[in-house]
Amino acid sequence: MSEYRGCEIPEDLYYDLDYLWAREDADGSFILGLTDPAQTMAGRLQYTTFKRPGTHRRRGKTLARLESGKWAGGVPAPFDGTIEEVNAAVTARPDLVNRAPYDDAWLLRLRPDDPETAREHLYTGERARESLEQWIERYGVQCMRCAD
Repeated sequence: MSEYRGCEIPEDLYYDLDYLWAREDADGSFILGLTDPAQTMAGRLQYTTFKRPGTHRRRGKTLARLESGKWAGGVPAPFDGTIEEVNAAVTARPDLVNRAPYDDAWLLRLRPDDPETAREHLYTGERARESLEQWIERYGVQCMRCAD
C-alpha cells in the first residue's frame, strides 16, 4: 500500500481519479467506496442516502448522497450498472467511512451492464497513484481518520 501525506492508496484497487475506489469481485460485480483523501475532505460523515438495490444508474448519475457537517455530495456511478447491495453498516453508522474507508466501510456493490467496458474510466497502478497524489496536492489534503 502506498501512502502520501498520510493518505492510504492501496495498489490493488481501481480508482475514478476523483474520490471513489472500486474492487472487482470474482462474480463480476464491483464494491465501491470513498477514498481516504475524499473521506478526509468530506469530514465526519453524519448521513447517507442510497438508491435502492435493483436501481439501474448510468455512468455519472448519483448512487448515493453523503453528508457531513461541512459537506454534502453525490456519489457518481463510475459505469452503467445496477445496484446490488448497500452496506447496511454504513447506513447505520456513516462515520465508519472516516475510520476504515477501504475495509468495512465500503458503500455499495454495483453490477456493470457491460463487464468489458466497466473499467474504461477506472485506473489502477502507477497512473492511479500519481493522479491521486496530484489530487491530494491540489486540494492540500493531509489525511486523518476519525476516532470514537
